Amino acid sequence: MFSSWKKQSNPTTDELVSVLKSKTLKEDLLPYSDSTLSVFEQSIVNKITKATKVHNETNITRTNAYLSFYNTYPEIEWALLAHLVSRNSGWNMTDLKGEWLSKLLSEKEQRNYFRLLERANWLIFQDAYPQLLLYHYSLKHNLSLYHLLPAFQVSRFMEPVWNHFSTHQDRTTLSTALIINEQHYIEKRVIHNKFFKQAVLDTLDFKVQEWLGLTQILFPYSKSKKFNRADFTGLTVHQFASLSNRIEFGKKLYVTLFSDPKRLQSIKQWADQHPHTGSRKDYWPHLFHTIRESPPGKLSLKLERCQLRKGAARVYSPPLNIAWEIIEHHPPSPEDWFTKWDDASLLHGLPSSQRENMTEDHCEALTKIELAVAAKQIIFHRQD
Repeated sequence: MFSSWKKQSNPTTDELVSVLKSKTLKEDLLPYSDSTLSVFEQSIVNKITKATKVHNETNITRTNAYLSFYNTYPEIEWALLAHLVSRNSGWNMTDLKGEWLSKLLSEKEQRNYFRLLERANWLIFQDAYPQLLLYHYSLKHNLSLYHLLPAFQVSRFMEPVWNHFSTHQDRTTLSTALIINEQHYIEKRVIHNKFFKQAVLDTLDFKVQEWLGLTQILFPYSKSKKFNRADFTGLTVHQFASLSNRIEFGKKLYVTLFSDPKRLQSIKQWADQHPHTGSRKDYWPHLFHTIRESPPGKLSLKLERCQLRKGAARVYSPPLNIAWEIIEHHPPSPEDWFTKWDDASLLHGLPSSQRENMTEDHCEALTKIELAVAAKQIIFHRQD
C-alpha cells in the first residue's frame, strides 16, 4: 500500500479525477428529494441519521465511534486518522479549563475557543460518519448505496470516490479524498464563519497559541510496556486558517500514521488500551491529573524537562465531561463546496514519509505555555 505513494502517477486516481471533472460539468445541481426512495432505502437513511445523532453528541462519543468503525473496517484508514485527530481536539478542549490556559484566557475567550473546536469536530463527524455507515450497509447488503449520500448533504465529490473505492480498493485515494472533503466542508462553515473569525481566528491570542506550539497533533504510542507513559509521533499545525495548508497537513498526517507498519501497530494498540477521556492524563499520568492537586491561584513552575520538579503536584487536566457541558448544534448550511473540477486535482500526490519524534517538541510546548502563564501573572502582579 505504501509503495503506491512513491509512484509519479496512480492510474486509478487519474481515472477518478476524470470522472469528477465530467461530473461537475454536468447540470446535476437539482435539489435532492427523498420522495423517490424505496422503503428499504428510506430505512437505511433513517438508521444512519439516528446513529449519527447518537454518536455525534460529544467529542468523546465521536472519537470512540471512529475507532470502533476502524476496528471493524481497517481498510477505511481515514477512520483511524480521524480518531486520533479527534482525540487531539478533545485534549485542546479540556486544556481551556486546565491548569494553564484557564489562567491565560478569559472565560469568554475559553468559551469561544471551545465553540470553534466543538463546531469543527461536530461538523466533520456529521458529514463523514454517514459516509462510513453507507459503506457498512453497502457491504452488509451487497449493494452500492452511495447514491444515498445526498440524503445527508454530503458533497457530490464523494459519491464517485466511494464507487471508485468499491472497484479498486485504493485506500490512499479514499483517505486523501476524505481529507480534502472535510477541510472544504468546514472552510465556510467554521474558518470563514463571521463569529469564529472575529472571536478566535483573527485574534492575537490565537496566533500566540500557534507560536506556543499548542496546535500539535500527537499520535501516542508506547515503546515499552514497562513505562506507563507514551512517546509521540505527529506534526504541528501552522497557519490553521489556510485551506491549502490544512489539506496538505492532513495528507502529511496520513503518511506519518501509515508509513511505518510497526509504529502504526503500536499507535493502534495504544489507542485500544487507553479510552479517550479528553484529559491529557490519558497519555502522561506521571505529569497530568484529572483532579486539581494544587490550590488555584498563583502559579508555581512545575515542569523541568517533562518531569515534575521536586515536591510539585501534577498539572490539572480535567476530563471533557467535567470541563464542558454538552451543547446543541444548529444544522449545517446545505451548500456544496465542490463547484469546480480543479479541486479534484488535489487527489494527486502525497508528501514524503514523515518520521518526526514529537516527544521533545511536546515537552518544549508545555514548558513554553507554563512560562507564558507565569509571565502574565508577574506582569499583572506588578500592575496591581
